[in-house]
This record gives sequence, structure tokens and C-alpha cells, in this order.
Amino acid sequence: VRRVVAMLQDMQHKITEEGKKDKALYDKFMCQCDTGKATLKASVADATTKIPRLESDIEKGSAEKTQLAQDIAQAKIDRVSAEAAVAEALALRTKEASAFEKSSAESSTNIASLGKAVAALSKGLEGSFLQTPVASALRKMLPDADLSDADRDSLSVFLQGQQGDEEEVPSSTMEILGIIKTMKEDMEKDLQEATTAENESKKQYEALMDAKNKEIAALKSAVETKTARLGDAGIELVDAADDLEDSRNILKEDSAFLQTLESDCGTRGGEWDKIVKTRGDELIALADTIKVLNDDDALDLFKKAIPASSFIQVQYSSKDVLDQARRALEGGKGHDFRLDLISLAMRGKKVNFDKVVGMLDQMVTLLKEEQTDDDSKKAYCTKELDAADDLKKNLERTESQITTAIAEGKEVMKALFVDIESLTAGIKDLDHKVVEATQLRKEENANYKQDLAANTAAQELLNIAKNRLMKFYNPAGYKPAPKVELAAADRIVVNLGGDAPATPAPGGIAGTGVRASFVQVKRETKQEYSPKTKESGGVIAMIDLLIQDLAKEMTEMKTGEKDAQGDYEHFMSDSANKRETDSKSLSTKEATKAGAEESLLKNEADHKANAKELKGNMEIIMGLHQECDWLLANFDVRVKARSDEVESLNRAKAVLSGADFSFLQTVAMTRHLRRVSRH
Repeated sequence: VRRVVAMLQDMQHKITEEGKKDKALYDKFMCQCDTGKATLKASVADATTKIPRLESDIEKGSAEKTQLAQDIAQAKIDRVSAEAAVAEALALRTKEASAFEKSSAESSTNIASLGKAVAALSKGLEGSFLQTPVASALRKMLPDADLSDADRDSLSVFLQGQQGDEEEVPSSTMEILGIIKTMKEDMEKDLQEATTAENESKKQYEALMDAKNKEIAALKSAVETKTARLGDAGIELVDAADDLEDSRNILKEDSAFLQTLESDCGTRGGEWDKIVKTRGDELIALADTIKVLNDDDALDLFKKAIPASSFIQVQYSSKDVLDQARRALEGGKGHDFRLDLISLAMRGKKVNFDKVVGMLDQMVTLLKEEQTDDDSKKAYCTKELDAADDLKKNLERTESQITTAIAEGKEVMKALFVDIESLTAGIKDLDHKVVEATQLRKEENANYKQDLAANTAAQELLNIAKNRLMKFYNPAGYKPAPKVELAAADRIVVNLGGDAPATPAPGGIAGTGVRASFVQVKRETKQEYSPKTKESGGVIAMIDLLIQDLAKEMTEMKTGEKDAQGDYEHFMSDSANKRETDSKSLSTKEATKAGAEESLLKNEADHKANAKELKGNMEIIMGLHQECDWLLANFDVRVKARSDEVESLNRAKAVLSGADFSFLQTVAMTRHLRRVSRH
């Protein structure tokens, strides 16, 4: 009996240890359930919050993109319209300027001819006047002249009547002279009005060109800025659309997986409760049995009731054998239902031992097949878990590489953006400096020309003043003014016996013909004449000194102007070379930026795909653990249990076939059969 109690205690210990192992596996599985559910719930919540925001961003981005496209198209239309208006204004201004130049030249010629006619007629040269080119010019302008019919007829008769006898001229010279003076005054007035209108037209044209150029520049800048923003908005819209699609897929997949996981975890919890209850009932049965058999009174009773020969091999009747085999198969709780079939076959008055033995053989064969299935399942689980773990490591390594590449790509994009912005600002600043340098060079050149003209005029004026002093104080050193060359018409008048036209008084400063708008001559008060012969020598010497100073200053001005022009040309050449270099560098960096953007987009797409694949791999690993962890943890125990069960079934078969076993052996078989029923 004590050996039986020891066997029962050993069974109790093994069942407890198996319970601890199963509890550890169950806790691990439930931990995975809790962790997986928390992760999936967080993912579902994030996707639920993120999707409306992405939809709103896409709607706003689409509206912004459409508005930008419309703004760019309108700006281009407005720029083309402004450029067309500039071209049209330029053509019209060119046409008006050409017409004014032609009209002004013609009017100036006509006025000059009329002036000569007035001068000739004022001297009484009517007869010779009609044969001069001036008269011919009057005849040509007569049809278009703004005259009354009477004045036109009088002037026409005058211009045509002098071809024969001078007495046939019907109109008096004074009348004709008055008509010509009137024509001259009208033409001068018309020319002045036309000049005023031309100047006003120039101002309006310049104002229009300034406004249009500013408008074109603003439209060009707007097109460039909005085009760049349109590209960025397009990329952002594509990214948002991809993100929205991924978020929807994640929400759908995670929701389904969460539902499945909650169902599986809940089912596993119910199964575990049943396992715990069954194991607890078995332990209680064993404890109760041990308590009964281990009681002191029971031991005393067993000593008196069971003889020592009971543990020696004895022969049993067929009924005893069946009872022992049936009790062994029916012992314990939760045993295999297939053993119930064998137990039922042993009941009744007529039992076919051969049939029961065949059933035992089938049970042994079935247990071996189950062991073969477990061996295959273990090999499958080991292989698949190793493969899934290797794939996980590869995906994690790829994830790290892609993340690094994305970070590096963003840094490259940031650096390129700074470089492009710097180059663009540098080119704009260089263009601004070129414009400033050009404007400064123009101003310097204009000042140079003005100063040179002033110095030249001053030098010429000093020479005239010196010559005038020489005429009075030193006639031998006086240089007379060059003779005035008569015009062709004036030479004809003189050749025909007329007087040469009076030489107009020279204008300019003090009638010297020297003009300088900035020079003012103060009129001296009239004094008594008192020659200063002695002082004149000092004055002339001072004038010579001033002339020399002016010549030296003019030489220095020309040298300075030449150097300034050389520096300007050198600056413009360097600026052009730098702008070309910077423009090429800008184009290269923009191309590099485009390539970097493409690479970054590809890496981000690969990152999403890799993350999705990694998530799928994690789900596969979790499924494999759910499927395989219990089998791998209990594989050796199950192998030993099946081996013991096969041995017990073989012994049962031997009992039923007529073998003679001791009571101890029968009890051992019963224990193994109970294990069969439990597994």
C-alpha cells in the first residue's frame, strides 16, 4: 500500500509541475494578447483621429493647388497683356517720334526759308528773290499753307508774276511781306505746339513704360513664387493622399486583427479555466485517495486484510482480468473518450477478447501516428519560426537603413535649399549692383561731359578774352575771327547784286558765341575809358595761367574718365563671369535637388512598404507562437507520456491475452491509462 501511495504522490507532483509549465505558457500568451491589443487599440485610435485630419488637409491642399494654378494662369495672361501693351506703346511712340522728327525738320526748313524771304523782301529784292531757291520753297509750301483764299491768291500771283515784266506784279511788297511773316509766325507757333505735344507724349510714354515694367516684374515674381509653391503643394498633396490610403488600410487591418485577437484571447481564457478546473479536480482526487490510503487505521487494516502473497504474481479469472482492465481504463477524470469505447467493449456477459485486443492495437497505432504528427509539427514550427525571425531581422535592418537614408536625404535637401536660396539672393544682389554701377557710371560720364564742356567753354572764353585784350593792347598778337561762309542761297543773292544777309549777332556769354548754361555774366556799369596798358600784361599772363590750369585739369579729367570706364568694364566682365558661374551652379543644385526629392520620395515609399511588411511579419510570428508555443514547450513531456501509454496498452493487451501480472503492474498500467485519458 505504501508503494501505491508513493506512486500516487509521484503522479500528484508531476501533475503540479505540468500545471506550472502550462501556467507560464498561458501567462506568456495572455501577455502577448494584452500587449498586442494595447498596440492595436492605439493604432486604431491614431488612425481614427488621423484620417479626418488628412481628408481636411487634402481638401484644403486641392483648393490651394487649384487656386494657385488659376492665379499662375491669370498672372501669365496679365504679363503677356502687359508685354503686348509695352510693345504696342513702343511701336506707337517710335511712329510718333519719327513723324514728329520729319514734321519738325520740314517745319524748321520752311521757317528758315520764310525768314530768308522776309529778309530779302525787306531789302527790296523782289525781282531777284523770285529766282532763288527760297521762292521755289515758298511755291511748294503754298498749297498746304494755312491762308485765306485772298492771301493765297495774292502770294501765288506774286510768286508767279515776276517771271517777265516786274510791273505785272499785282500786289504790293508790303502786303506780300505781311503774308509771309504771318505764315512764318503760324509755322513757328505750330512747331512750338508740336514740340510741346511731343515732350508731353514722351513723358506719358516714359510713365507708362515705368508702370508696365513694374507690373511685368511683379507678375513675373508672382509666377515664379506661385509656381514653386504649386510644386510643393502637389508633392504635399500626393504625400497626404498616400498617407490617407495607408491610414485607411491600417485602420481596416488593425480593426479586423484586434477583433480576431480579442476573440482568440477570450476563447483561450475559457479553455484555460476548464484546464485549471480539470487539473484541480484530478489533484483533489489524488489527494483524497492518498489521504485514505495513508491513514494509520487504514494501514493497520491493510496489514491484517492483505496477505504478503498479494504482491506475488497470481492467476486471475477472465472476469477478474476484465474488471482490472476496465477499472484501469475508467480510472481518473477527463480521460480519452477512445478508452471509454474500449471499456464499453469489456462490459457484458459475452466479451470478445480478440475484438478488445484489436481495439488496443488500434489505439497503439493511433498514438504512434499522433506522435509522428507532433514530430512533423515541431519541425514545421521550428523552421517557420526561424525563417520568420530571420525575415524580421532583415526587415528591421532595412528599416534602419531606410530611416538613415531619409534623414540624410532631408539634410541634403535642407543644405541644397540653403545653397539655392543663397545663390539666388547672390545673383539678385549682383544684378542690383550691376544696375547701380551702370547708373553710377552714367552719372559719372554725364558729369564728366558736363564738366569737360564747361572747362572747354571756359578755355574758349578765356582765349576770346585774351584775343580781345591783344586786339587793343597788342594788335600784332591779335587773331581775327574766321570769315563766315555764306549759304548757297545767300551767295546767289550776292551774285545777282544784292546785299549779303546780315550776320546774326553771336550769342552766348557776352556775345562771344561761347555757351554755358551754368555761367552767369554780370553786366558792368559804364565807366570812363582809361587804358591800362601796363596792367594788361599781368592780366593776359593770368589768363594764360588759367588756360594752362584748365588744360591740365581737362587732361586729368580725361585720364580719370578713361580709368573709370576701364574699371567699369572690368567690373561688368567680372560680374558677367560670376553670374554665369553662379547660374550654372544654381542649375546644377536645382537638378541635384530634384534628384534628391525623387530619392527621398522613393525612400519614404520604401519605408511605408517595409513597415507594412514588418507588421505582417510580426502578425505571422504571433500566429506561429499561438500555434506552436504549447507544442514546443510540452513536446518532450508528450513523447514520454505517449511512450508510457503505449507500454500500458501493450500490458493491457498482454493481460487480456492471458498473461499473468502482479497487482503492482496492474496499478502501474492504470496510472498510464489515466495519463492517456488526460492527454
